[in-house]
Amino acid sequence: MSRLHLEPGRVYRTRDLAAWSANPPRLAKRLVDQGELVPLAHGLFARPKQSRFGPVPPLDEEIMRAFLDGGPFVFTGPERWNVLGLGTTAVFALPLVYNTKRSGTFTFGNRRFVLRRVAFPENPPTEWFVVDLFEHADQAAASPDEIAQVLARALARDRFDRDRLREMAKRYGSRATYALVEGALRESAS
Repeated sequence: MSRLHLEPGRVYRTRDLAAWSANPPRLAKRLVDQGELVPLAHGLFARPKQSRFGPVPPLDEEIMRAFLDGGPFVFTGPERWNVLGLGTTAVFALPLVYNTKRSGTFTFGNRRFVLRRVAFPENPPTEWFVVDLFEHADQAAASPDEIAQVLARALARDRFDRDRLREMAKRYGSRATYALVEGALRESAS
């Protein structure tokens, strides 16, 4: 098998190798033995990119694309919550990934991910991450009431789209989250 067939930085499932062999598991083993592929998990392999410092692991998004077989997913958690400017400085050891197929903690190579099967919008807007932060305030080391106060000030400065925030809270938030968002919307209007 030529190196040209496998894209550097791409993650492959064993069945993806069927295009080049009648026995994809055997081909995968041979490619791993030759250093062309790196095993990430059972049936999941990466074709590493090379840098001057050595092999570069695949992007988290590429791992999820292959693992979830092209199903929708979104990365969330402290990285996304902290940039909202709502007073959180949480840190997670593992990336949090919402998807429509799997829940649990999974290891791929030396990377671990927490996957949760929950509803989320396609191409989530910033306002959805605000609602997600309220839903996980305990994990973000913040109180929902404090987040609501900071949100009201941010809304008064037009940092978020009010209508979209209301819709995201109504559609994806709990009753408590919806009430806190509505309170912040009212407070910011006065």
